[in-house]
Amino acid sequence: METKDAYKQKMEKQLQESKAQIDLLAAKAENAAADVKLRYAQELDKLRDKQRIASEKLKAVEEAGDDAWEKVKATTDKVVDDLQAGIAHVVSYFK
Repeated sequence: METKDAYKQKMEKQLQESKAQIDLLAAKAENAAADVKLRYAQELDKLRDKQRIASEKLKAVEEAGDDAWEKVKATTDKVVDDLQAGIAHVVSYFK
C-alpha cells in the first residue's frame, strides 16, 4: 500500500511534468498560424484549468488526515488522469 508521502511525491512529479508539457505546447503555439494559435490558446486554457484543479486536489490530500487521505486520493487520481488525457489529446490534435 502506498503511503501518503510517497503518493504526494508521485503526484507532485506528475504535475511538474504536466506543467512542462503545457509550457512546451505553449511555445509551439507561438509559432503557429493565427487560426491554429487561437485553437491552441483555448486548449491551453482548458489544460491550465485542469492543472489548477489537480493542484487543489493534491493540496486536499496534504491536508487530509491519515485515515481520510485515501478517500481524497481517488478523486485526485481521476483529476490527474483527466489532465494527462487532455495533454495527450492536444499533442495529437496539433501534430
